[in-house]
Amino acid sequence: MLDAIVVGSGPNGLAAAVTLARAGLSVRLYERSSRLGGGAQTAELTEPGFHHDVCSAVHPMAYASEFFQRFGLADRLEFITPQISYAHPLSPTHAALAWRDLERTAEGLGRDAGAWRALLRPLLNSLDAISDAVSHPLLRVPRHPVSLARFAARALEQGSPLWNTAWHTDDAPALLSGVIAHSIRSMPNIAPTAAGLVLAVNAHSGGWPFPVGGSQAITDSLVTDAVSHGVEFVTEHQVSSLDALPPARAVIMDTGVAGLSEVAGDRMPRAYARALERFRPGDAAAKVDFALDGPIPWTNPDLARTATLHLCGTRADIARAENQVARGNHADNPYVLLSQPSVFDPTRAPAGKHVVWAYTHVPKGSTIDQTEAVTRQIERFAPGFRELIIASSSRSASELHDHNPNYVGGDIAAGAITLRQLVARPVLSADPWRTPIPGVYLCSAATPPGPGVHGLGGWRAAQSALRNEFGIRREVDLAPRAR
Repeated sequence: MLDAIVVGSGPNGLAAAVTLARAGLSVRLYERSSRLGGGAQTAELTEPGFHHDVCSAVHPMAYASEFFQRFGLADRLEFITPQISYAHPLSPTHAALAWRDLERTAEGLGRDAGAWRALLRPLLNSLDAISDAVSHPLLRVPRHPVSLARFAARALEQGSPLWNTAWHTDDAPALLSGVIAHSIRSMPNIAPTAAGLVLAVNAHSGGWPFPVGGSQAITDSLVTDAVSHGVEFVTEHQVSSLDALPPARAVIMDTGVAGLSEVAGDRMPRAYARALERFRPGDAAAKVDFALDGPIPWTNPDLARTATLHLCGTRADIARAENQVARGNHADNPYVLLSQPSVFDPTRAPAGKHVVWAYTHVPKGSTIDQTEAVTRQIERFAPGFRELIIASSSRSASELHDHNPNYVGGDIAAGAITLRQLVARPVLSADPWRTPIPGVYLCSAATPPGPGVHGLGGWRAAQSALRNEFGIRREVDLAPRAR
């Protein structure tokens, strides 16, 4: 009899497998695909030699995640961390820049320098407390109530109709809104603002790094550690029912709530099933990858100094685009999240060539190819981009769902980022990773702390299983040299 089974090999599933194996348990992981990694994969999506990230590309939580810190990810991989964490062009020649150095960022924001410092400096000074708070259930008594209250006050201000009160120019609010828009929600809105503030603060702390070679390197590191500690991997295996699994004392599910409900079937208690039915998917993303014959020809050369850009325009432009999507329409001036890793990492493309990764936001279930919409948006700030395209690869929201069923309707966050679903993710509980089905745990982005490549959901679920199923309460050593 196995000690534990993990279903799904995204970063959270792999984190759970690593943690359980490091505790000395026998672990088997099942993955429906032929490849491990879920959203943390890199593949030749366009042409041979062009290595594109399949879902996640830049990793603000790579340094900030407590799991990755304990795992020693930064010591296992080579990361690139641009000095400009992200950029936000407002015209072809003018852009707001978020440097890793908060002071340098503020200095570039003119009349809003003081307001940027006032918003983010206190949060930067209490980043450890904020990270601790957001990675635990909100039912828990906070360890740092003052820091959490300070953070909540800023999220309330920037997530309400008062959001422009502090600002005098377009640059600072646009720079902040570009980060908030990662959550794919209407604006202004408190919950996505809270998520965006965490990303913005990390931009001024460890920065927004990405691994040499692509996101696959994170998966490979986790898999290598898991294998060295005895984890057995079974790929191309669709788990259709809990009853079809071999006997095990614990089952950790790296699936969305719909996947959990489907696999659990009649074993799901009715009250819990009804609670999961209230958990709503969010709006969707559509993805486009490009292979280029040269670097993006930005009119503003500063835009070539970062790996991450937010393209749309002013705060009002972003809000209009996101609100159109929230109403079920495709935006006429869409928000585009873009990454250009090959500017910094020559391993990603043949010599002189480049890869570009881009997402835009669309209504859930959209079947419309967004290649032209994304191309037009890039062309606004980089005339001549179109002529550099060697090949492109596109996945609509519907196709993202087909690729990964956890992305219901193209919802890459595995559940809408709302106030209710920050507190009850997926249900209101002091241990939301533990389900009422004996021995069954949920560890996906549908649990705290939500979406992102951080491994925290898997780590927390594994810790809960170790306590409740195996009576193991000691801290599991995850460091690279542990055996």
